[in-house]
Amino acid sequence: GVAYLAGQVGAEGETVTAQTRAILAKVDVLLEQIGSDKTKLLTAQIWVANIATDFADMNTVWDSWVTPGHAPARWTGEAKLATPGFKVEIIITAAV
Repeated sequence: GVAYLAGQVGAEGETVTAQTRAILAKVDVLLEQIGSDKTKLLTAQIWVANIATDFADMNTVWDSWVTPGHAPARWTGEAKLATPGFKVEIIITAAV
């Protein structure tokens, strides 16, 4: 009954906004493949490369994507990501 999605990243070099949109589009596809959707999110762990410059853009995209009334427990932190071109990584846990 629970799906654990590994960290999803966007294309290197794109903006924080573009990477976040791409990541959330991947999350939609992955959730659909397992018979779930974004109304069943349990947690979201979001890492940004620079919280001072990246958080607001990422959060704007996130807020427009998440279904009102179905926002999961979420935490966001700053981390050095796998490569310098990655600006956002999102890890999702969802009910199936």
